[in-house]
Amino acid sequence: MSPLHPPVVAELPRRSSRTLRITHSVLQSTIRKALDAAVWAEKTNVIGPRVALPITTRVDRLLLPLRPRRGTQLRMVEFPQFRAEWVWDKSVADPAIDKGSAIIYFHGGGLLACGLNSHRRLVARIARTCGVPLLNVDYRQIPQAHVTETVDDCVDAYRYLLDQGFPAERIIVMGDSAGGGLSFSLAMATRDRNLPLPAAVVAMSPWANYDSTIRQTHPNNPVDALISADGYALPAKWGIAVDGELDPAWSPVNGSFHGLPPALIHVGSTEVLLSDAELLAARCAEGGVPLKLQIWDNAFHVFQIAADLLPDARDAIEEVATFVRRILDAEAVRPSIWSVKSTA
Repeated sequence: MSPLHPPVVAELPRRSSRTLRITHSVLQSTIRKALDAAVWAEKTNVIGPRVALPITTRVDRLLLPLRPRRGTQLRMVEFPQFRAEWVWDKSVADPAIDKGSAIIYFHGGGLLACGLNSHRRLVARIARTCGVPLLNVDYRQIPQAHVTETVDDCVDAYRYLLDQGFPAERIIVMGDSAGGGLSFSLAMATRDRNLPLPAAVVAMSPWANYDSTIRQTHPNNPVDALISADGYALPAKWGIAVDGELDPAWSPVNGSFHGLPPALIHVGSTEVLLSDAELLAARCAEGGVPLKLQIWDNAFHVFQIAADLLPDARDAIEEVATFVRRILDAEAVRPSIWSVKSTA
């Protein structure tokens, strides 16, 4: 059997909500068309990185008004090369006092956009639902840093948690999109650099293969509500490739997964990044990594960020919280079975 189509255990609890189906359709007819036009403009040399990157690096500043709900506590942490922000609910002990457990979070944005502002409301909901303080890492991005340096930032943030007294077996590594891929990269880096492994990895719509070749022929490429395979190729072209070449070792999906902790992956059924999730699942199987892969019907890329509007997104975050609680409560996860939750 092909490693891209492993044996699975399917759970079918629900279909997508009407609200999500409508949202998917609206996004596909608006945002997807706009992003496809941007990709066309890049291919025809109408725009390029000199025009695009100054815009993408400013996106997070424009999203400062996206504030979390009342009761969210915030504290900035400064690192030599980057910064991070503690986010926790008022019902949870201050992480400066209670070192019981923590989530370390890596935001998405294609390694060239977004940051603390864009994701503050999402991570605040995750922290509140999980009942765990969360360190949101504002790692260096393109064009300031190569992805290898970004991984170094992730490791430095993880070392900070260890130095603060958080036990590795009580740290959950989490991220979305590019941050989902970085979450796996961090787990591999902790193993390879002789650091204690985290308790688990949670990746939402992970972008883990910087080579878009496989995505080009994936059946979801024409139906993804937001981004095409060509769209995902741009960050790799602009800031990951060196002299036009992509080293396969830079992509998280090409690493060795042996010895990694249990993982949870969320991905939408129509996302082109389902290709990345399938590859990650294959790598987890090869490495004997316990994995729960949840495929959400009609969900767009990182739909969890719309939890204020979508019941499906709220359910997904509850699923994340359930997984986190089970890990922290030391409940066993069977290593040889992949649970695929398809809300189709």
